[in-house]
Amino acid sequence: MRFGADEAGKGPVLGSMFAAAVAVDDTDCLPDGVDDSKNLAPATREALDAALRDDDRVRVGVAEIPPARIDDPSTDMNTLTVAAHADAISQIARDGDTGVVDAGDTSEERFARRVTEHATVDVDVTAEHGADSTYALVAAASIVAKVARDTHVAGLASEHDLGDVDVGSGYPSDPTTRAFLADHVDAHGDLPAFARASWSTCEDLLAANEQSGLDDF
Repeated sequence: MRFGADEAGKGPVLGSMFAAAVAVDDTDCLPDGVDDSKNLAPATREALDAALRDDDRVRVGVAEIPPARIDDPSTDMNTLTVAAHADAISQIARDGDTGVVDAGDTSEERFARRVTEHATVDVDVTAEHGADSTYALVAAASIVAKVARDTHVAGLASEHDLGDVDVGSGYPSDPTTRAFLADHVDAHGDLPAFARASWSTCEDLLAANEQSGLDDF
């Protein structure tokens, strides 16, 4: 079989990062319309994700890296991205399979080597920047990873008993996400459990809240 892998959620300040791998014997069995997830509307991504998962000819693996692991000072995002790709690939690949992953490092060769070393199966991995725009299998993996990430973010508030509050996309540039974090820190004096505390957005909010408390003293 051949496989492709990609990740979603590397840069957000809220929630987990996800990697997905998709493997097939023949790419002709991939559903029509598979493309880089960034080029597709949410409803289209969800429909393609369901089609991939419902097809017995397609193998799908998903790996999750939660915020606590991302915040661990003993690791870094490049290493975690390697681990996520390797985990997703190991769920669906068999010894001798070959595939392409979207390079999560400035060095394509280094990223491919590290993913190969971390996989629990003996696979041949090639990494390329922008592979989700070039290879149908990587595009398919990008869709699965993005849908997994979006579903995860959509359920964060209810999962953590915060009611129906809107946490936004989880990205630091999203005004809704920034407002949610600021309101949470203002109300509770701390970050929500699903925030990436090591991100500068969170550190700045906590510092501002602490300074505000000192000013009121």
